Amino acid sequence: MITITLCLIVKNEEDVLRRCLDSAAGIADEIVIVDTGSTDRTKAIAAAYTEAIYDFEWIEDFAAARNFAFSQATSAYILWLDADDIFLEADRKKLLELKSSLSEEVDTVSMNYHLSQDEYGRVTRSLRRNRLVKRSRGFKWVGAVHEYLEVYGVSLASDIAVTHASLRHDHDRNLRIYENRLAAGEAFGPRDLYYFANELKDHARYEEAIAQYAKFLGTGEGWVEDNIAACGKLSDCCAAIGNSELTLDYALLSFRYGSPLPEFCCRIGFWHLNKGAYATAAYWYEAALQAPNPEQAWSLRNLSCETWLPHLQLCVCYDKLGDLQKAYRHNEQARAFRPNDAAVLYNKAYLEGLLFPDGQPSNE
Repeated sequence: MITITLCLIVKNEEDVLRRCLDSAAGIADEIVIVDTGSTDRTKAIAAAYTEAIYDFEWIEDFAAARNFAFSQATSAYILWLDADDIFLEADRKKLLELKSSLSEEVDTVSMNYHLSQDEYGRVTRSLRRNRLVKRSRGFKWVGAVHEYLEVYGVSLASDIAVTHASLRHDHDRNLRIYENRLAAGEAFGPRDLYYFANELKDHARYEEAIAQYAKFLGTGEGWVEDNIAACGKLSDCCAAIGNSELTLDYALLSFRYGSPLPEFCCRIGFWHLNKGAYATAAYWYEAALQAPNPEQAWSLRNLSCETWLPHLQLCVCYDKLGDLQKAYRHNEQARAFRPNDAAVLYNKAYLEGLLFPDGQPSNE
């Protein structure tokens, strides 16, 4: 059986730290907590779980803090989490099973990262991250903000998930770091250009975000996942400022970097739906349901675009096209995912009134 050190960097996490560490019960042989300046009870809570608590002066560099945490680990493998991450019980059990069976030839294990859920508990946004790595490899974190773990060697893509369960977020922190770095005269590489643009977009500074995304794509050096995502974010920014033509153009630009993804098929379908081109919109929503999106994809997945959303929009399209049977069928498929959705239930009542005027029972 391998041994595992769990590493976290924290600051003022008294409201979530205990929940995080309890969710990892039994997994870690050692817990390393690196505190970057807490003024609440974070360190006192951490002390109930480990003696390995270290202070690290915050220098606006997440990679530096994480690398320091990794340097304190002594187990064969290192697992990292954020304080507002948790393992659901099923995933904790899977990780315990993996711990007992993992070959020491494996250098890195990736896990799904579930970022959000709907009201039915279904995951709506997910991506994949390297989570468990062999300490002897000396893997390093790279990037002051939106840092990543640079790995190589033998990898295992597990079906274990880490669930993000944030209670709060410093919305301005990352943008502040980027702007301070620019003010200091630092030149951004492709990855920083992309994530700086994301921060600008999140702060509704759309024109500035568009310029940074364009600069990022212009380098020709971005990761393919980031290139595709940038096209979607450019499309969103253009929609926000009312530029309809570029909204479509940037969605289509994503095809330059890979096969059509469900999210982009839905974007294009929505553009045509708003133009009243219902047959064309239906084509793209059908394409969304057929588009590949592998479970082990590293890019952020909008799972709504793979499940209920295309069906709901196809209901609208086929209703407009006069094919009520198809409209009803797609609404029922959407209802399988979202049984209490107001729009779905409205469509159900409306279409059953037209299709079953004699009161034929609906599918309950």
